[in-house]
Amino acid sequence: MIRAKVVGAGGYGGVGITELLARHPQAEVSALVDVENVGAPMSSIYPHLAGFVDTKIVDANSPEARAKADVVFMATPDGVGQALAAEELARGTKVIDYSGDFRFNTQDAYAEYARRIGRDPVHKSPALLPESVYGLPELHRAKITASTRIVGNPGCFAVSCILGLAPAVKNGLVALDSIICDCKTGVSGAGKKPSPTFHFPARHENMNAYKLAGHQHVCEVERELGLQAGADFRLTFTSQVVPLCRGIMSTLYGTLEKDTSADEALAIYRDFYRESAFVRVFDASAAIGTVHVRATNYCNLTVSVDVPSRRLRVVSHIDNLVKGQAGSALQNMNLLFGLPETTGLDKPGVYP
Repeated sequence: MIRAKVVGAGGYGGVGITELLARHPQAEVSALVDVENVGAPMSSIYPHLAGFVDTKIVDANSPEARAKADVVFMATPDGVGQALAAEELARGTKVIDYSGDFRFNTQDAYAEYARRIGRDPVHKSPALLPESVYGLPELHRAKITASTRIVGNPGCFAVSCILGLAPAVKNGLVALDSIICDCKTGVSGAGKKPSPTFHFPARHENMNAYKLAGHQHVCEVERELGLQAGADFRLTFTSQVVPLCRGIMSTLYGTLEKDTSADEALAIYRDFYRESAFVRVFDASAAIGTVHVRATNYCNLTVSVDVPSRRLRVVSHIDNLVKGQAGSALQNMNLLFGLPETTGLDKPGVYP
């Protein structure tokens, strides 16, 4: 069995990976670590886990937290993973980090990201950056292997946009300077800790754009799509929060470089994702929404062409807490240990 430690277990990212590990046939939780609720069983904080995960939460200095595991999930904010990774790696533990700490391979790339979110641009473990792998299996599965030690799990908006646009930029379908990402997320994307902005009366029947000066996930999207296109470029990105618990819908636009029919665009997308079990491509007639990916690791893409404006339009749906976070992390774990990507993840959602 793969022994998995979860650091930051009490947050939404921590409980998300714990839920998935609880039903994984070849993995088990070895330790749940957090700074809050120490000594409390996980199931007392999240009663739906009663009888499935009754493991007690421990602090970072406990013997359980410092024991070697096969893999550690850092479900933690920026700055934590880069401070703890070297110690975990020295124990022989593989690291999957949820934050932006290991999404970039150079100090300069990390510094650009850190400045965008107002953090210290100096990475605490710069020597580890070159060996980290960006954890989007659909693009980098060949690099996520048994020899990989560090995976930087992608951001939720980044997953929806990159998967939605990669086939288009790879195949030169759209002008790079025309790409627009119009993205909406549910309230759980802000995390578990309450704040006045996300208090129920502030969120109910209200939606708004935010971080218009620059969202942190744009760095990932531009980098990954630039790799696909073979050229650097900038895009327009608008993040919005809507009164929904979980889910992301990203509507993505790009001006076509040449006349392309909807059927031709669909064929390109389906061919690109022919070996990606978690990406499903639909035509414009499909009645697809966030509810159809809720609690799953799937990304549903609706691909269409707006003929009068000569624009490609792709609507990307994911669950921000699964494919946008814990599901991608488990998918990465499977690859690290030589398991099929779908292990513990190949299930439909719930409806309605």
